[in-house]
Amino acid sequence: MEEVLAWIGTLPFALAIRHSATLYIFVNAAHILSIGIIIGAILPLDLRLIGLIRAVPVEVIGPFLSRAAAVGVALAIVTGFCLFSVNPFEYAGNAAFLTKITLLALGVANAALLHLTPQWRVAVKGGPLSLRVRLSALLSLMIWTGAVIAGRWIGFLLE
Repeated sequence: MEEVLAWIGTLPFALAIRHSATLYIFVNAAHILSIGIIIGAILPLDLRLIGLIRAVPVEVIGPFLSRAAAVGVALAIVTGFCLFSVNPFEYAGNAAFLTKITLLALGVANAALLHLTPQWRVAVKGGPLSLRVRLSALLSLMIWTGAVIAGRWIGFLLE
């Protein structure tokens, strides 16, 4: 594992980011924007699936917000890996970072599993929202909120 972390720290983009405060600021800003895309898409979708927001039909917002969240996750992973590469040993030992990564994996798995169910296909075609869909949305809200909190916590645990 140490060899992999050391290799990550020597990647050309890791060196570039480490040696340029301006580049670091832009990568960090891109990461924050990608998190905004994720939360901006997932929060209203989950609230709609739970039933707290009913004004917009799921078949209208479901596919769009799901794709927007997927784009946000992809961008967050890319920019997050770039930030991780700047100091991989420190991040790999950071409890908040490990919590965030675990929650990220759980959030992606929850979304992927939901999208594979017939209940999701029914929901985005205007059918009833099943208990499975509603519970997945509630779990999603908790996971992604936790991931944001863990992400903010990282800086407080860095030495």
